[in-house]
Amino acid sequence: MILFLAAFSSIAITAGIIGILLYESLQFFKVVSLVDFLTDRKWTPLFADAHYGIMSLASGTLVTSIVALVLALPVGTIIAIYLSEYAPYRMREILKPLIELLGAIPTVIYGYFALLFVTPLLQFFLPHLSTFNMLSAGLVMGVMIIPYVSSLSEDAMRGVPMHIREASYAMGATRFQTALGAVMPSAFSGISSAYILAFSRAIGETMVVAIAAGMQPNFTIDPREPAATITAYIVQVSLGDLPHGTIGYQTIFAAGLMLFSMTFLFNLMGHFLKKRFRKVY
Repeated sequence: MILFLAAFSSIAITAGIIGILLYESLQFFKVVSLVDFLTDRKWTPLFADAHYGIMSLASGTLVTSIVALVLALPVGTIIAIYLSEYAPYRMREILKPLIELLGAIPTVIYGYFALLFVTPLLQFFLPHLSTFNMLSAGLVMGVMIIPYVSSLSEDAMRGVPMHIREASYAMGATRFQTALGAVMPSAFSGISSAYILAFSRAIGETMVVAIAAGMQPNFTIDPREPAATITAYIVQVSLGDLPHGTIGYQTIFAAGLMLFSMTFLFNLMGHFLKKRFRKVY
């Protein structure tokens, strides 16, 4: 009974969160058209001339996440290949915990690191780069999620049976060719899950983008520009003095529902990929 209650509690909490998001969002969509919400490119819900276009926040969220993945996926995968196929046992036992420590650093520190170190460094190469920009925020987010990619991918690759490697070596393949041509395809379901989890982590990041990317809702795909993300807007409004039940207050639930939908979609894709490419040995 205790185990059942523990399992049921997670489902009940999730259902409660979804229920609150849906209830408050329905109140919002009674005033704002769903079509305008999804197609308008301006997000000024607190202005006199109010616009409720989530695309400006969604674009900032996606651009920073994509920049993070451009850094995290190749670097994390290379680290996973080294730890799984090349590193001696003692070296792996030292390096893996050290890399995972990147995930233990508070995100607010990453945010100020992006603003005070990475941005000035980028401005040396890009003189016209804005102080607040999505590029530095995305790069630092990429560093932050490297442990998700490397650790989970390494676990998946380590789970590949040794006879697959031995068969590849018997065909004359090198260690590198074996890693790319035999081990990675066999561990693809676990690696894809690591990628999806890393993307979900990036898309839900708050403090780094709030500090380094700026808080300006700006519909753009140029990472050199400042922008606001969905999570940053939720933080901004949650700290204000908007009374409960107003349209401005309900925007955070509509934005939260959009963020939840995006995260749910990518996790669903990861589930199907894992199921589709799961190997049975």
